[in-house]
Amino acid sequence: MRLRSLLPTTLLALSPLLPGVAAAQSEPSRLWLNPGFYSYHFDRHKGLEDVNPGLGVEWTLDATYSLTAGIFHNSDRETSRYLGVYVMPFELYGVKLGAVVGAFDGYPNFRHGGWFPALIPTAAIEGRNWGLNIAFIPSYKDRLYGALSFQLKYRFGG
Repeated sequence: MRLRSLLPTTLLALSPLLPGVAAAQSEPSRLWLNPGFYSYHFDRHKGLEDVNPGLGVEWTLDATYSLTAGIFHNSDRETSRYLGVYVMPFELYGVKLGAVVGAFDGYPNFRHGGWFPALIPTAAIEGRNWGLNIAFIPSYKDRLYGALSFQLKYRFGG
């Protein structure tokens, strides 16, 4: 699987962020780690992969903005990478609302697996150490398949 061969390279590229993991015990780190996604696809009959393991990071800049990057096994059973910015300007009953703006690759039916821009509506529930991002992925023709995506995340400290 290509994901295993890319994992060491991804970890090396993210290593400058890892000192944030050792944040003081009184304050949680700015670094969230996640193991990929679970995607509930709207087109259940297409045989898409719902479990999308990988490795991702989210670096909190402030209450509204976070940077994100990662790698995962996508719904088409290929390796995908992503880079983006969470923009979460609204909050309702403790749930942050906004979107992630970024780019993905690895989907064979869209741009031959190359990079493409994305704007994905997102909600985030964040506790001191655990969080959950919930994203609405819209369908695009017969190239990208719509889903509700769930991304569990963890941060050290606190």
